[in-house]
Amino acid sequence: MFQIGDNIVYPMQGAGIIEAIEEKEISDEKQQYYVIKMTISNMKVMIPTRKISGSSIRPVTDIITLKRIMHIFQHGKSDKLLPWKQRFKVNTNKIKTGDIQEGVEVIRDLMRMKKEKALNASEKKMLDHAYEFLMSELEVIKGITENQIKSFC
Repeated sequence: MFQIGDNIVYPMQGAGIIEAIEEKEISDEKQQYYVIKMTISNMKVMIPTRKISGSSIRPVTDIITLKRIMHIFQHGKSDKLLPWKQRFKVNTNKIKTGDIQEGVEVIRDLMRMKKEKALNASEKKMLDHAYEFLMSELEVIKGITENQIKSFC
């Protein structure tokens, strides 16, 4: 599915690059693994190639999709009626999907709330992590401009 040099997004970890495809023998069974270098943590992750389709790992978003997501970020509606515990659970589930649109919605909603009142410690941490994951992906999207990146600030 992926090739060496492909940029990917690993949910809850951010963007990374496929550095190698290696064969390892574990418990007398040979398997191929993707070796992924994560940009945020600088750590390397190995995932069996046969398990990649069942994971939420995906290619980075293209510039056309990003423009649609930027519109949602700037003009989409926020659901402010949820109590914070329920909102935290919903937002956590959105981030875990690894879907860029879901992550952008979390960032948008928390940034809007932050303008009205201080976020609690859990939501502030969630906002920081979601923003970090988004920025790690934006940095590797081909054709993105500095102004497009700044529109998410």
